[in-house]
Amino acid sequence: MLWKKDIAMLDWKNRASGVRDNADESVGSTRNRKIAGGWFTRVIGGLLALYLLVTVIVGWYWSQEPETFPVQQRAQAAAESAQRKVVNGYTTVETLKQVAGTLLSKPGGYLSNDLAPPGLWLDNMPSWEYGVLIQVRDLSRALRKDFARSQSQSTEDVDLTKAEPRFNFDNKSWALPASESEYQEGIKALDRYLARLSGQKQPAAQFYARADNLNNWLGDAATRLGSLSQRLSASIGRVQINTNMVKDPALVASGIKPTVEGTYETPWMQIDNVFYEARGQAWALSHILRAIEVDFADVLEKKNATVSVRQIIRELEAAQEPMWSPMILNGSGYGLLANHSLVMANYISRASAGIIDLRQLLSSG
Repeated sequence: MLWKKDIAMLDWKNRASGVRDNADESVGSTRNRKIAGGWFTRVIGGLLALYLLVTVIVGWYWSQEPETFPVQQRAQAAAESAQRKVVNGYTTVETLKQVAGTLLSKPGGYLSNDLAPPGLWLDNMPSWEYGVLIQVRDLSRALRKDFARSQSQSTEDVDLTKAEPRFNFDNKSWALPASESEYQEGIKALDRYLARLSGQKQPAAQFYARADNLNNWLGDAATRLGSLSQRLSASIGRVQINTNMVKDPALVASGIKPTVEGTYETPWMQIDNVFYEARGQAWALSHILRAIEVDFADVLEKKNATVSVRQIIRELEAAQEPMWSPMILNGSGYGLLANHSLVMANYISRASAGIIDLRQLLSSG
């Protein structure tokens, strides 16, 4: 019977050894899975961190505002490249082309309709783009409505009637069609108008550099700047008289008493958007006014208004000074921190006042 006990003992030892081996294999397998899982997690985390770092750097680069350019030299170079003659009005239209083209050709391209990072995360540059686009739309309308027509009963230019609605297309459309494609078509329509204006193609186009035409466009520019000044000043919130409905005859007849005073304040999340929209409008308008100074030189000289135009340009260029703060500060008027919106409002309101004085000179100077 002894050998049976030996066999049973040996069998028990074999089973115990097998259990230990299985346990060791299970522990080793678990350890390997943990190591593999940890390695995979580290790789994914590293790639995600690298992606975020790259998008932050690219987003910072894309957020850099374009530099100003010399409008007269740029127009002359463009005319020579296209073998065209620089005639009256050429500098203004070519500058409009260049300003609109900057929206599409600057670093990152047009960002207002981006659906993916980093463009999706940026809001300062899309606000800047919208400010530029507002001035492009206003000037394209003035070209169609005033500058290219001899009188109110004359026919509108065929290319300008195509350019204006292109620039008024939705600025956030990303497909079918995309905003960029519409604006590019508007630029092409302006180029066709320039070709006919310079005599390169027929029928010939016209550009009438008259004081009344310029005055009409300046009225739109003054209105834009006045609205911007109010929105910028509202960054700190203030009690303001409601001038919109105080003398409304309909309200008086109905017996409704409008609210005379109220507190108006730009929402905290919109303060930087309004600020960069103002910078965009100032950038575009300063270039356009430099072109106006070239094409309307005779009119401005007769009205003694050349110095006024240059002073307006100076105020607009001061509004584009480099930003050294990483964010738009919103301190109170006499507080410890700066209020960048109020500083911008100062330059914008002075430019607006200058345009009002310029319009008076053009009307009666």
